[in-house]
Amino acid sequence: MPDLSVAAVEFAPMIAALAVAGVAAGFLSGLFGIGGGSVLVPVLYTAMGAAGVAEDIRMQVTLGTSFAVIGPTGLRSFLSHRARNAVDMGALKRLAPPVFLGVLAGVALASAASSEALRWVWIVAAIVMSAKLALGRDDWRLGQVLPSSRLLELAAFVIGVLSALMSIGGGLFMVSLLMLFGFSVLAAVATSSGFGPLIAATGVVGYAWAGWGMPGLPPGSLGYVNIPAALVMLPTSLAFAPLGVRAAHGLPKRALELSFAGFLALVAVKFLWSLYG
Repeated sequence: MPDLSVAAVEFAPMIAALAVAGVAAGFLSGLFGIGGGSVLVPVLYTAMGAAGVAEDIRMQVTLGTSFAVIGPTGLRSFLSHRARNAVDMGALKRLAPPVFLGVLAGVALASAASSEALRWVWIVAAIVMSAKLALGRDDWRLGQVLPSSRLLELAAFVIGVLSALMSIGGGLFMVSLLMLFGFSVLAAVATSSGFGPLIAATGVVGYAWAGWGMPGLPPGSLGYVNIPAALVMLPTSLAFAPLGVRAAHGLPKRALELSFAGFLALVAVKFLWSLYG
């Protein structure tokens, strides 16, 4: 029988890191309307490596497990924003179907892609998102209302694909898209929060199905979704989502945007190091 005290000491740092990642994911979910996967994915990837998950499936397990956390967190964030009447339900209903289809396509791509390819998706997207946060301006506009053109639905579909490949709630992309068409920062954040639960629920089912029966999965996994890791992160993530919503409605966010841009740049460097270090 394994020595439980030794195991507890060995895995205590990893458990603590996951709990702290849950705090950051929950707060950012409420603050920026994002699912929190941009925080969870690099932490989970490192934790899965420490737990001995094989390199060829580690990224897929990371992405599937992240979705299991950002779903409930994103739902709590969305309900908090809706309670403040900040969500544009018309925009949400219009763009939800193409986002859903994009997530299905993204999961199919992720199940067939290599771990290296998925890390490259993260590297490129993290650099782009970091640059947008650091250099973007709130007054950049393409119009004052959402256009009737189907190109908007195409953009939502692409956001769904990228969200599935990165295990994020799509908020960073969706907030940017909505702000280009006249949404205030707060309205864009609040409306974007509604896509996170949809993306996450679809992603969890898709990654569980895609990884079902795969050899080498960590204990407690449903396909590529590891339940124990998700359960460690969920309590802190759920607890801090309303605090992020409160901050979004009352605090300037520029310093946090710059900090988050720096974090994403470090994530890109970390994944580059894992490929070539």
